[in-house]
Amino acid sequence: MARLVRPLGWASLVANIAIVVTGGAVRLTGSGLGCPTWPRCTDESFRPHGELELHAAIEFGNRLLTFVLAAVAIATLVAAWRTGRRQLRVLALVLALGVPFQALIGGVTVLTDLNPWIVSLHLLLSMAMVGVAVLFLRRVDDPDAVWTRGRTQALAWITFASTWVVLYLGTVVTGAGPHAGDAETPRNGLDPLQISQLHADSVFLLVGLTVGLVLATRAGTPARRAAVVLLGVELGQGVIGFVQYFTDLPEILVGAHVLGAALISAAATWAVLAVVLRPAPAPVPATRVEATASR
Repeated sequence: MARLVRPLGWASLVANIAIVVTGGAVRLTGSGLGCPTWPRCTDESFRPHGELELHAAIEFGNRLLTFVLAAVAIATLVAAWRTGRRQLRVLALVLALGVPFQALIGGVTVLTDLNPWIVSLHLLLSMAMVGVAVLFLRRVDDPDAVWTRGRTQALAWITFASTWVVLYLGTVVTGAGPHAGDAETPRNGLDPLQISQLHADSVFLLVGLTVGLVLATRAGTPARRAAVVLLGVELGQGVIGFVQYFTDLPEILVGAHVLGAALISAAATWAVLAVVLRPAPAPVPATRVEATASR
């Protein structure tokens, strides 16, 4: 099963992105309280029924996807364990433990009637799991890569940190906006215009830092390619963000923006790892060592 570790790593990445998208669909369809309690869907049943059928089915479907995510995480953990590589075991364990932790936060979200700050935490944890899945894949492909330091590496970490500021502020904007997940859910009380402007400012800063990272990396290297991909995803996400803002937040564009946020997390993680991780120096052949010693 160890030979399946890479495909399962990709499956973990895709599944974690999918749970972000379906969670967004729950909110955008107003189905956040389709199942008004947790862990059951209603006080009497784990399954939706009756007058709650439509919204409950959407919310219940998202809950069921958690079991798919759990199955993928467990399979990834087993495959990683079979490799005997400690790093992969630890990362796979983090991915596996993240599933019940995420489910617990999801339950708190429902029990607090979709408190926007808890919803924000729920989304950010999924974004973090996307990043862990990317790190897992990098370690599968290059287990002996070593961490490096330098000005370019520092810029990569600053860009990565700025990415998370953008992601966090994006969740705050969501908490102030109209798509609460339920018509009766209160918002976070912040001014949508002001927080949207702050979010936009953070995006401009991130794009500027990413342009700097592109220029700081050497052409033709994996680091340059990763930085260019990150910049491309940022620009696409920025276009969607501006269009959705000036078109009164249509659900389809907001959903695309949610997907873009997950892709931003993946691309930012890939970019920082491409810059700060370098292949370990190749060992010097024993014959060369003996020849040098004999001189």
